[in-house]
Amino acid sequence: MTESEPAFAAGTGAITHRRVLAIALPIVLSNATVPILGIVDTAVVGQIGQAAPIGAVGIGAIILTAFYWVFGFLRMGTTGMVGQARGAGNTAEVSALLVRALMVAGAVGATAIMLQGPLFAGAFRLSPASPEVETLARQYLSIRIWSAPAAVALYGLTGWLIALERTRAVLVLQVVMNLANIGLDFAFVLGMGWGVQGVAAATFIAEWSGVALGLWLCRNAFRGAHWRDRQRIFDRERLLHMATVNGDIFIRSLLLQGIFVTFLFLAADLGDVALAANQVLLQFLQVTAYALDGFAFSAEALVAQAIGQGSRTALRRSALVTSLWGAVCVVMLALGFALLGNSVIELMTTAPDVRDEARRYLPWMTLLPIIGVLPWMLDGIFIGATRTRDMRNMMILSALVYALALAILFPIFGNHGLWASLALSFVARGTTLGFRYPALEAAVRPRPASAGPT
Repeated sequence: MTESEPAFAAGTGAITHRRVLAIALPIVLSNATVPILGIVDTAVVGQIGQAAPIGAVGIGAIILTAFYWVFGFLRMGTTGMVGQARGAGNTAEVSALLVRALMVAGAVGATAIMLQGPLFAGAFRLSPASPEVETLARQYLSIRIWSAPAAVALYGLTGWLIALERTRAVLVLQVVMNLANIGLDFAFVLGMGWGVQGVAAATFIAEWSGVALGLWLCRNAFRGAHWRDRQRIFDRERLLHMATVNGDIFIRSLLLQGIFVTFLFLAADLGDVALAANQVLLQFLQVTAYALDGFAFSAEALVAQAIGQGSRTALRRSALVTSLWGAVCVVMLALGFALLGNSVIELMTTAPDVRDEARRYLPWMTLLPIIGVLPWMLDGIFIGATRTRDMRNMMILSALVYALALAILFPIFGNHGLWASLALSFVARGTTLGFRYPALEAAVRPRPASAGPT
């Protein structure tokens, strides 16, 4: 499919390596731009020459990122449901799903704006800061919170575009937003002297501009009358299905986040050096996640369309080809980490004790990507199939395995036990989802030959 084709055209092409890469590579490039914005935000406000503004931007961004992350299910759920509707040729539902996602974003954003007082108060109770930093962070948050509807809407718009294999549009959206944000950072902070408020205003404008661009990129959804079909949009059964899918993903993601938060908390118990070393090494996993996202998103889109078409053959081919490229990716990453890991550690920290500690646990960075490819790719497959109850239940089991492993291994082996427990949680998630895959295939029902678009 090309970007010029109708956005809701049914995806019936062959599942080729070229098609998978066409979906995956723009996502990988898009993800590569994400850290750049944080670096620029910090660097620009750092020119003020004071520590408090840097801390204020950092803590303010973390608070909002954590809040918005909760609603990341909107991206995943939208991709799965839109992809299935596209595969079934249901153009009306493709449009309606975008409208529903935007409605959810509007409701969430409006609620965040109304509840900003208790939301920020609770955040600062959990993460206290000096009076000066808190004052500046509140100024930052009081501006950025007004783009909450836009920030959440971007999840829905991105999920919709991915489902239609329009990942080049996702790349354009990300790049344009980041360039606008960076340009406004320089203008507002260095040019006009607005300080922390200038950084917040730059992000506010960039996020709303991103929504405007996203809506334009999704304009095909609004060309017919389907997006105004109130009876379809507010259909009780479809709304309930959307709520169930998103609710399951939310629980799964919350448990996954809990594993990583627990990992960092326990690392802190081992001392500042171990905590710092683990934080450095977690960046290797972050790179792995960013790279694998492209192939997992490919699986989401292609598996969803296969489910919509009622084709087990297309489903299996989608799962195999995307997973093959995911495996190639992690092998390359593991080799890169093994050969260049020491150099990367030296770039990331100048503290000799942190460097030495990180090197002790570097072998885990060559192992975890290999272990992690199965759960990462199966997540994409199950999201595309909207088998979210399986994802939720297998995540619960995996969290229990992680907790049991921690109870046994952490007291005995310390930080090695911590990394081993994390690895076992990956193994548990990949294994349990793998056991559920045959049921996923068995649930696919071929569409009747007479079935057409609805």
